[in-house]
Amino acid sequence: MTADVAKLGPMLRTWRGRVSPDAAGLPGGRRRRVTGLRREDLAELAGISVDYVVRLEQGRHVTPSAQVTAALARALQLTDAERDHLYRLAGLAPPGGGEISDHLPPGLHRMLNRLGDSAAAVFAADWQLIWWNHCWAALLGDPSSTPPALRNFARDTFPADGAAPRLSHWPVTSLSRPDVEASVVSDLRRATGRFPDSERLAGLIRDLAAGSSRFAELWASGAVGAHREDHKIVQHPATGPIAVDCDVLGDGDAERKVVVLTAAPGTEDETRFRRAVSMAMSSPLATP
Repeated sequence: MTADVAKLGPMLRTWRGRVSPDAAGLPGGRRRRVTGLRREDLAELAGISVDYVVRLEQGRHVTPSAQVTAALARALQLTDAERDHLYRLAGLAPPGGGEISDHLPPGLHRMLNRLGDSAAAVFAADWQLIWWNHCWAALLGDPSSTPPALRNFARDTFPADGAAPRLSHWPVTSLSRPDVEASVVSDLRRATGRFPDSERLAGLIRDLAAGSSRFAELWASGAVGAHREDHKIVQHPATGPIAVDCDVLGDGDAERKVVVLTAAPGTEDETRFRRAVSMAMSSPLATP
């Protein structure tokens, strides 16, 4: 499939102009001359450089990879049809129906942006992290510094060869780790029924089974289910330990997981959580 760089740039500018900073979850207080997203905003949200956005919009014979195209579609809050059009303009085949989707539809974006000060993130059906807000980054550390391929909760839950967690920058302790391990495995098994032709999911399961005896043991049990809640202690380096409730909400047939971390109201944990967010908001944090 041949890329159409002459049309790609104008479409990106059009889509960028219709997304408000508030709808994108960007913090207020930024001076701007445009009603939509600036190039700097799109670069921050998609995790790419401003120069790369400029070259794309100017049609300077730059064609984004599938990973960058998916990030642009999420940042621009495209519908499924618009996302597929973006892929074709980039010279890529749109994601097939049998593969796991990393796309966030506009309705889900709106819901996420109304969660207020909660720490929230979205994971794909294979527990690949695909979106997070500023509060999530403030609580656990900014995931943008971790290579995208390693932003996977299942890989963190069952690390191969003693690898360190990648989704948090400081220690996070689950108060019910055996239950979490079992529920993540059963959730992945359920995903194989929904996405039987997903090479990405099959590859993840092969990697986990080969690298973790615990995963292989649980996978052999054949359980099917979903991960829905947990309680965690975040050892935040600036505020001290923060106890949070972890709730996992499902998102229809796409099997996306919306994970929300909250501290109990009126507690010292809530005070520490708000302090961590306040400190982080004083410096720019990336949101895909």
